[in-house]
Amino acid sequence: MWKRKLKSYDYPLAAVFSILCLFGLMMIFSASSVMAVQRWGLESGYFYDKQKLHIIFAFIAFGFMSMVPYQRLKARRFQFLMISGMVLTLFLLFGFGKVSNNAQSWFQIGARSIQPSEFAKLVIILYMSAIFSKKQKNINSLNNSIAPPVIVLFFICFLVALQPDFGTAAIIFAIGLTIVLTSGIKMKKLGKFIVLIGIFTLLLSPLLLWQRDEILSEERMGRLTSYLDPFKYEQGDGYHLVNSYLAIGSGGLTGRGLGQSVQKLGYLPEPHTDFIMAIIAEELGILGVTFAIGGLLFIVLHGLRVAMRSPDSFGSMLAVGISSMIGIQAFINLGGMSGVIPITGVPLPFISYGGSSLLLLSISLGILANVSMQSKYEKNYKSQK
Repeated sequence: MWKRKLKSYDYPLAAVFSILCLFGLMMIFSASSVMAVQRWGLESGYFYDKQKLHIIFAFIAFGFMSMVPYQRLKARRFQFLMISGMVLTLFLLFGFGKVSNNAQSWFQIGARSIQPSEFAKLVIILYMSAIFSKKQKNINSLNNSIAPPVIVLFFICFLVALQPDFGTAAIIFAIGLTIVLTSGIKMKKLGKFIVLIGIFTLLLSPLLLWQRDEILSEERMGRLTSYLDPFKYEQGDGYHLVNSYLAIGSGGLTGRGLGQSVQKLGYLPEPHTDFIMAIIAEELGILGVTFAIGGLLFIVLHGLRVAMRSPDSFGSMLAVGISSMIGIQAFINLGGMSGVIPITGVPLPFISYGGSSLLLLSISLGILANVSMQSKYEKNYKSQK
């Protein structure tokens, strides 16, 4: 059986995932080597070495999850432990979390940090996919089928927003909304769902007003005003975006050449994380950008194809949720560095530096690969019996 399943393995997905990670590793070294020495007095390969370790763990996580039958993730006990564990973890952040970039979103474990809100994305995908797949017979029941998962979705988004991390909260909400839209709910019930969203928003508004000083902080308002006119604030809040424009504009078709970026020499903050695509554009030009976006687009479209071919609703919604998570996160990162939307500090999937994000995406992609493998196996072999 395992031999047949390995023949059904999603090798194209695994190959593109590996290529993007290794491409990102190369660009992280190029983008961070000078900054590591100049800004922090570290070795030039500091971020490169740490990302190598992240990628090793990512490959292990991807391989393991691609072999675990995704149907096991639907178990009620697993779902309860997962949701309760995530809620408890998010609460613990308010007492023991580490503040970074004005958000109390991290746990410091020795020399390493982990961001629980990243894993909340996958928790919502698994939970909402399992709930809606179990209630397909009465999926249009507002009280029994729609309301419970929506309440959980809002509650987790609310806890993440209070950190405050509005970028991640918005991604989690958008992922949950995508799963709701593909769950089979009729349009009339969908209208009631939208009303439910409005009611919850009104109920949460007093609590959000309590945190208004954090929500409407000077830094966040600065990001909004600089987004509207970055050149007017190029010496202040628009500094990031203006230098991102300069990096993108100077790359041309083939770029300045690998390692030849000027903007990474102290002009463009965070060149190895939020703005790594600007460095790719400057050093490798349109060709490099097309390569990176093409790989991400392949994963998203491939995931949607897996969703359409999945033999059960749980696998289908898992594939939709994972694909939407990668697509939404990529859009927010690319939109921020290009000025299409305000900058939110969201990393580019598989390419930006970061352990928590890469591990979460690798686990998610492993689940997607398993859904794909199980679908191919049932189509090619079970149908022949």
